[in-house]
Amino acid sequence: MLEKMVKRFDPEEVIEEFEALTKEAKRVQIETLKKILKENGEAEYLKKCGLDGKSDPESYSSCVPLVTHKDLEPFIQQIADGAPHPILTGKPITIFTLSSGTTQGKRKFVPFNDELTETTMQIYRTSFAFRNREFPIGNGKALSFIYGSKQFKTKGGLLASTATSNVYRSEQFKKTMKEMLTPCCSPEEVIFGPDFHQSLYCHLLCGLIFHDEIQVISSTFAHSIVHSFRSFELVWEELCSDIKTGTLSTRITVPTIRTAMAKILKPNPELANKIHEKCLRLSNWFGLIEELFPNVKYIYGIMTGSMEPYLKKLRHYAGGIPLLSADYGSSEGWIGANVNPTRPPEMATFAVLPNIGYFEFIPLREIGAITQDHSELESPLVRAEPRPVGLTDVQVGEEYEVVVTNFAGLYRYRLGDVVKVVGFHNSTPELQFVCRRDLMPPINIDKNTEKDLQLSVEAAAKLLAAEKLEVVDFTSQVDLSSDPGHYVIFWEVSGKASDDVLQDCCNCLDSAFIDAGYVSSRKVRAIGPLELKILKRGTFQKILDHYVGLGSTLNQFKTPRCVGPVNHVVLQILCDNVVKSYISSAFD
Repeated sequence: MLEKMVKRFDPEEVIEEFEALTKEAKRVQIETLKKILKENGEAEYLKKCGLDGKSDPESYSSCVPLVTHKDLEPFIQQIADGAPHPILTGKPITIFTLSSGTTQGKRKFVPFNDELTETTMQIYRTSFAFRNREFPIGNGKALSFIYGSKQFKTKGGLLASTATSNVYRSEQFKKTMKEMLTPCCSPEEVIFGPDFHQSLYCHLLCGLIFHDEIQVISSTFAHSIVHSFRSFELVWEELCSDIKTGTLSTRITVPTIRTAMAKILKPNPELANKIHEKCLRLSNWFGLIEELFPNVKYIYGIMTGSMEPYLKKLRHYAGGIPLLSADYGSSEGWIGANVNPTRPPEMATFAVLPNIGYFEFIPLREIGAITQDHSELESPLVRAEPRPVGLTDVQVGEEYEVVVTNFAGLYRYRLGDVVKVVGFHNSTPELQFVCRRDLMPPINIDKNTEKDLQLSVEAAAKLLAAEKLEVVDFTSQVDLSSDPGHYVIFWEVSGKASDDVLQDCCNCLDSAFIDAGYVSSRKVRAIGPLELKILKRGTFQKILDHYVGLGSTLNQFKTPRCVGPVNHVVLQILCDNVVKSYISSAFD
């Protein structure tokens, strides 16, 4: 009966559909735009743009302006307040997605609808089909560190929740996971529990109980997987005790979670002893995942951009298990699928699905040059902003900012992501995520990005590695309270390092920024010496707790890589937990 109920997933059929779409990417894009504009033609926003029924790309780009979230906030607020007429979409929006707020320091409301759920499932099915060719899995389970946030209602009675929660609650998600033979091993009561610390503990416990059946370990972001196994290091003996006695730890106080776990947890002294012995044999927890879950085929999650710094630790836990980067998207929707799963996460590319939205790309080209004395040019290294180009008109090797039009009321929406075109899959581009645009505000003529910050931290962290220490996590601040302004890098370190080593790290951080504008500004003292601030252990846990307290979830959390002045609560947490500071002498 069960076999009749659950449709057998056919990866080759999904791949055939993807190949057909991407061979006709230009035609599919034109049809997708026409469909979006037809469905939403009665929306007040589009009527004001003066399209008058036109749906061709040229009319669309000339009538509809490029926008950011800030431009759309008044319209989104009207919807949230319960406006009865169509504002951004033809059909009423009934639910909102909430961004994590870690990038800008403020959570954004983003319209969400059934079409976005369906595009999510299409992305999931497509990337799974390509993964399954390389890493075929049987009928097993996934240890998925996923968490649902609380839903709340806006003034107008509309539901709001995180993007992942909206997806996890949908019947389509549960159906798709069953089709792909990787249902989550944890009950829904754990996924949607009100306390993520308790949910995390139970995820780990469920994973151990079903250890032989676990074929995939996943979460939205690599950070969540690393955080989960760092937590395992602290509670593994308690988990073993629960399995041995069949009695759930008293740390779990939520009645619904206790009831659900009671159906799964039975006394198993043999398994408890086996896990205990394996943990004792491990050296510094290297290969922990491989040891505990012998049938895992791969570890899966978003591992690009701000997640790259966690890959070293994740590989340490993984041992020989492959790391596979998940697909490319955001709270606003999905862009592309990872159809080359054998590439290491650092080299991951994403093929754009031409039917899930209408995509444009703003070319990013640096123009101008820096004179030796900086006196000739008013704005060196200015980024020109040519007209956006269509999906099939991008050039290999060029970098672009992504512009999205979707089925849920975002029209020519600037995503703020910088991507590089590294090739084409048939006629659709394969993108590599580069960084968030304008993450680090300039002090003078510096143009450092999130990627530059990451490379600087990686270079300096090598000095710590020689002392058998590691950077647990990091963030930064552009401090303009003094003249000249300077960069501040905050580090949480795994142990105690000497002042000499940390001073060397500070100098290395400063000199590792190779942006010409930064280097020249440092040399003429237009930017002050970089400052390295060492934090108490557990500081980034406090920042995580802060965001979860605001309604975010662990699997949605991204450490903010540059904390701006509007993010004053996080800045206060950082400043309150500084134990030592070092000033760079790299340019003295």
